[in-house]
Amino acid sequence: MNIRALQHFLALAETLHFGRAADECNISISALSRNIRQLEEAVGAPLFKRDNRTVVLTQEGKQFLKYARESCHQWDMIRYELADNSDQLRGEISLYGSVTASYSFLFDLLSRFRIAHPGIEIKLRTGDPEHAIAHILDGSEDITIAARPSKLPRGIAFKPIAISPLLFIAPVEQQVPNVPTNPPLDPKEWADIPMILSEGGVSRYRVDDWFAQHGIKPKIYAQVTGNEAIVSMVSLGFGIGVVPKIVLDNSPLANRIHVLDVTPELEPYDIGLFTLKKNLANPLVEAFWNLIDAREQREMQH
Repeated sequence: MNIRALQHFLALAETLHFGRAADECNISISALSRNIRQLEEAVGAPLFKRDNRTVVLTQEGKQFLKYARESCHQWDMIRYELADNSDQLRGEISLYGSVTASYSFLFDLLSRFRIAHPGIEIKLRTGDPEHAIAHILDGSEDITIAARPSKLPRGIAFKPIAISPLLFIAPVEQQVPNVPTNPPLDPKEWADIPMILSEGGVSRYRVDDWFAQHGIKPKIYAQVTGNEAIVSMVSLGFGIGVVPKIVLDNSPLANRIHVLDVTPELEPYDIGLFTLKKNLANPLVEAFWNLIDAREQREMQH
């Protein structure tokens, strides 16, 4: 078993698609399929269940996934330690964040990182920030960017980047009677207003707490994945939503929504980087982590 075979396995485990995995590994589909079969023979168990349409990890494959990730991680570590040109970092790290985070924060960070460490390759995936910490815990990503939850899971390191208020938003023009463009004078009226909220994550927890403190059971019109979708639905007049200010700052629909003056205010987003504490021993992860110092954190918050 060699490190390349493990890398091919990881590519297929992440994409669950032979074509995309083969492109990522710069090999043919037949070569990838052959390598996976040889790996399964070496392991002595099927790692994938595949047919003409789907590819899924078997239970043995899910167990092997953790070993493969750790082995590739250790390979990058030892290769760096033994390299003659150890003054220049080389290898690969993976990042995960929402689309908003990508152009709000990561664009600048990645630009600076490329200049400082041209030998490090970066794999960036975008998705729902609700899943950011889960991707760190299961080892699928080295670093993620998202809002800090009230309680960090054990073994997770967090570095703050910026503070963003969490805002109630409404459509600029009232399109249906029960979707107001201003907050109700009587808090009890909130129970009759259709709400468009995240399915989960930090913002949903804080909104639920806000309503609970007022003794109100909210009327949920829609639960969506991604803050951008909330802005879109609110702009169309479907209901009142709650999103971080950074989403509005970068939204093409910002002129079609109105920020409500609601008190008490929701606790703001504390946005930053997440990684496993043990990952900070990896020089590649540490290099990206150290892009942000205390002075820059203060500047980005303002």
